[in-house]
Amino acid sequence: MTNTKLFLLIGTSLSLIPQTINAQCVATQDCATLGYTETSCSGGNGVKCPFGNKWACFKSESEVCQQYGFTFSCTGTGYSGGSGKDCNNKYAECTCINNYKWKDNKCIIWNGAYGNYYYCNGIIVAVKTDKMNFYIALKDAGKDYFYDLSQAISEYRFCNTIQGGRLPTINQLQTIYQNKTELNTLLSENNGIQIYNDKYWSATSGTNCTAGRSCYKFINMENGEVGQMYRLGGYYSGRAILSQ
Repeated sequence: MTNTKLFLLIGTSLSLIPQTINAQCVATQDCATLGYTETSCSGGNGVKCPFGNKWACFKSESEVCQQYGFTFSCTGTGYSGGSGKDCNNKYAECTCINNYKWKDNKCIIWNGAYGNYYYCNGIIVAVKTDKMNFYIALKDAGKDYFYDLSQAISEYRFCNTIQGGRLPTINQLQTIYQNKTELNTLLSENNGIQIYNDKYWSATSGTNCTAGRSCYKFINMENGEVGQMYRLGGYYSGRAILSQ
């Protein structure tokens, strides 16, 4: 009696297996579902669907490279070669020569801010450090009384029609003093003139000035000391800055 029940249970279990498999695996003869989507393959380079006239084509090496973003030959004016590894002699990005920058998937002559440099037609015309949010001109505007010097700086153009320079505030002058060593290195590397150990005008008005007379703050770049002087009383230096 016990053996009979055991055989019945085993038979019932086995009889359910084909039904389970049939529920999970459904045969199809639809070519598109099986990945056969092309009307034809160039040079017959593919496999034809056994249930119709569609093909599954093999991609060429160049097509695979293009699929993964390797599309640039990195040759021509402004290019120095590819960046990183190539795929079938194509690159995902290019390296540009001096005065050219990679933008919009090509090397172009740069105008404007780029890192710690400000460019005009590919030429560096101003620099800054990572701790600064403004650029300074490569050279002083000269050495003069505040009024004449501030006017000369306002007429200075960093690039073509881009806004003119301006005198820094006293806080910005202090930032220049604090970064003077690094700035002087950048200036020397880019045909600029280092910041002198001289007094530099700021655009910040002084305090407790004599009635009817304008005075402005300055900073001594030799020691960082801040002072103030009437606009016709101090024959000091000035350097244009450009905010980002």
